[in-house]
Amino acid sequence: MSTLSTQSVRSVPASSSTRGQINGILFVALFAAAVTRIAAIPSIAGLGISPLIVGIVGGMLYGNALKDGMPDSWAAGVNFSARKLLRIAVAFFGLRVSIQEIAQVGLPGLAESLLIVVSTLAIGTWAGMKLMKLDRDSALLTAAGTAICGAAAVLAFESTLQSKPHKSAMAVGSVVLFGTLSMFLYPALLRAGILHLDTTGVGLFFGGTIHEVAQVVGAASNVSPEATHIATIVKMTRVMLLVPVLLVVGMWVSRSARAAKGQHGEAGHAPRKLAVPWFALGFLGCVAVNSLHILPEAATSTLNMLDTFALTMAMTALGIETRLSQIREAGPRALTTGLILYVWLFAGGLGITWLVQHLLG
Repeated sequence: MSTLSTQSVRSVPASSSTRGQINGILFVALFAAAVTRIAAIPSIAGLGISPLIVGIVGGMLYGNALKDGMPDSWAAGVNFSARKLLRIAVAFFGLRVSIQEIAQVGLPGLAESLLIVVSTLAIGTWAGMKLMKLDRDSALLTAAGTAICGAAAVLAFESTLQSKPHKSAMAVGSVVLFGTLSMFLYPALLRAGILHLDTTGVGLFFGGTIHEVAQVVGAASNVSPEATHIATIVKMTRVMLLVPVLLVVGMWVSRSARAAKGQHGEAGHAPRKLAVPWFALGFLGCVAVNSLHILPEAATSTLNMLDTFALTMAMTALGIETRLSQIREAGPRALTTGLILYVWLFAGGLGITWLVQHLLG
């Protein structure tokens, strides 16, 4: 009797948690459906504002003004939409591009990604540690989130560095602030005629300098489908650089730990298993499927429509999870490091884009 009662008691929280997660996902889906309808209003659609941007704005308004209006049990569903669903949607975004299209921006896109990632990591680590007097982990986390793929890179680096959670929170706060700013500012500057970039330049610049994958898609979708394709390809090249960068950092951390152990006689901590961006591999798989024309055109069109809605859900969920307190908790030194990198991404990114287009275009 006692065993049965114990099992039944344990099953209740699990069932309740699953139900809460499903309710959270449904809530985000309904929110995204409303967002899609709002974005379709002629006055809004005429401004070129995509459902993704309306989603993150609406989500942020709800998350900060009415954060107590949603049951706590739904948070797991919102988190699922903002994390796992986002990566699934990005993987399926590969159905919109082909190997032939990748070949069109192959060398310039790779050069853009390599130059941005290496320079941003170097400048961010130096500025964070030397100018802002941040510790090594905080500087690296902020630089990695800015250089590679936002919060996903921060979390991957956290597992490698074995840093404390609040350091990751500071880095994520910087990514949220400056990545969201880029998503709104870049298309506005382009429309105002301040940025003089053609479609390829927009794709290289947006994909090479904006922090998160979803932010790249959100910004570029307000320009043109062609720019979105190029920007996504360039961004995914940056994402795939996460693995070699993590391997290098992991070896550096291991060497530092062994050196510290040898000098102080303390037990070193071996780095944890390196995180692999599976959604980047999924993206490549979908690109291959699209390039081989395996799926009928109608099926591809339907999947792309569903994928757009999934991306809108993910952006809405990211907005709901974004708190102004995240930005406040980032701290002035971490935010200043992020600002330095943001200025570099804008000015240096434009220079790199010009260089890549003129030398390799």
